[in-house]
Parts: sequence; C-alpha cells; structure tokens
Amino acid sequence: VVTDATRQEMRKILAEVQSGEFARQWIAENKAGRGKFLAMREAAKEQPLETVGRELRGMMTFLKKRKEEGVPQE
Repeated sequence: VVTDATRQEMRKILAEVQSGEFARQWIAENKAGRGKFLAMREAAKEQPLETVGRELRGMMTFLKKRKEEGVPQE
C-alpha cells in the first residue's frame, strides 16, 4: 500500500537521483570498498522472501538439470 509517507520518500529519492547526489554517493561508496553495499546485500539474503525462494528453488529439479547442462542462469 502506498501511503503519503511512501510518496514523500519516493519524491526524496527521485530528487537525489535528479540532483546527482545519488551518483556522488554511489561513486564514493565504490571508492571506499563498497562496505555499506555489501552489508546490505548480506542482510537482504536473510529476508523471508529470499530464504523461502532459496528453499523453493532447491525443490525445483528442472533448475538443477539446467545448471548441470551448463545453461546460463538468470
């Protein structure tokens, strides 16, 4: 559900992109070794959506077959 607070946050993010602030922060993050980015990536792996997805993909035998055949994974 999109609330007024959600819209406000989206406007803030859009303004950061349009002003170039996001790009400046992204470049600085990469120059500094991507510490925040890598920490966020690790934290995201433990989100319920990701853990359930990992379990479900483990049950899908056709995915294992594609991997064994060398079919590029998306």
